[in-house]
Amino acid sequence: MKNIIFISPNFPTNYWQFCKELKNNGMNVLGIGDQPYDELTDNLKNSLNEYYKVSNLENDDEVYRAIAFFTYKYGRIDWLESNNEYWLERDARFRTDFNIKSGFQESDIARIKYKSKMKEFYQKAGIPTARYYLVEDLEGCLAFVKEVGYPVVAKPDNGVGAANTYKIKDDEQMKKFIEEKDPSVPYIMEEFINGAVNSYDAIIDSNGEPMFETGNVSPVSIMDIVNNSDNSVYYIVKELPEDTRRAGRATVKSFGVKSRFVHFEFFRLLEDHEGLGKKGDVIALEVNMRPCGGFTPDMIDFAHNTDVYKIWADMIAFDRSTKPCGEHSFCAFAGRRDGKNFVMSHEDIMAKYGSCMKMVERIPDVLSGAMGNQMYVATFPTKEAMDAFYQDILECRE
Repeated sequence: MKNIIFISPNFPTNYWQFCKELKNNGMNVLGIGDQPYDELTDNLKNSLNEYYKVSNLENDDEVYRAIAFFTYKYGRIDWLESNNEYWLERDARFRTDFNIKSGFQESDIARIKYKSKMKEFYQKAGIPTARYYLVEDLEGCLAFVKEVGYPVVAKPDNGVGAANTYKIKDDEQMKKFIEEKDPSVPYIMEEFINGAVNSYDAIIDSNGEPMFETGNVSPVSIMDIVNNSDNSVYYIVKELPEDTRRAGRATVKSFGVKSRFVHFEFFRLLEDHEGLGKKGDVIALEVNMRPCGGFTPDMIDFAHNTDVYKIWADMIAFDRSTKPCGEHSFCAFAGRRDGKNFVMSHEDIMAKYGSCMKMVERIPDVLSGAMGNQMYVATFPTKEAMDAFYQDILECRE
């Protein structure tokens, strides 16, 4: 029996399903989290063999002691995972400290977390990347703009999502960025790409081969959603485009990915871009060595009539999966922002689209910046039907 430590199994709230499928596969599932055991859901309690509560998951010493306790009690730990971007660096450090060979080690972190380091591996895969400058001072930024022109995008070189991201349109905004940014945080500045984010989402086996593949499309950038408090829109594709599949598989090989759930982001150009490609081409954005966030794993299941939680657990237990996919459809996410004067009420939406709905929930505050406050997840057989849903659900009165 393999010993699996799952960090923060209670958050995101849907991640208990990874633990459930591990346990169903005969794994010894050991949770470490900061929520009191009595407050865990029954689903999660039933999915764990044991749970170790720490007062704060940010406290490395406490988490280290928890891992040491499980090692003493159960023997060698075979896997340690959180599937969470926030903990990726620490997961790797603990794997290194406890000689857990499955998964990324501390020495791997630079290329999978720093946007500037990712570019080298994208280039090895033959995928174009935006020109960039590692921010030092105002003079260097202005020299970079002379080369690429405005607008430019500045974001933490090691950052999650669109937090602390700036779209800079002129010299005045550039000066403001330099004054406002945290001087202790390394920033990367890139030329602006007019593109829609297309992702490659896959579960990769120990030989670096995909066991399952799909993707999603974000017509509105997360940066704009966060910075402008916009509604959130993205969808799981009915069929993965071949160029996205090729780019995703090439990226897996270049980064040496094995035994992981991955979410790679690409831009599909909305116009010709000199030096990068023609309208419709796929170019690199960034790699995320974990599942796409929020409720996306559930959306993937809805779109493909499958169970990616089980496929992932099968990858760990057996390095293969027999979980089939059923009929495919588009799965749409619409996150409405509180305070907007929407034409359709919640009752109107449910009356018209209730038969299509898969999830209707309030979004946790910690996720609302990128995802809105009230979510609707629905499936549709055609893109035309999905586009009509978005038109209805997001239309606002003047």
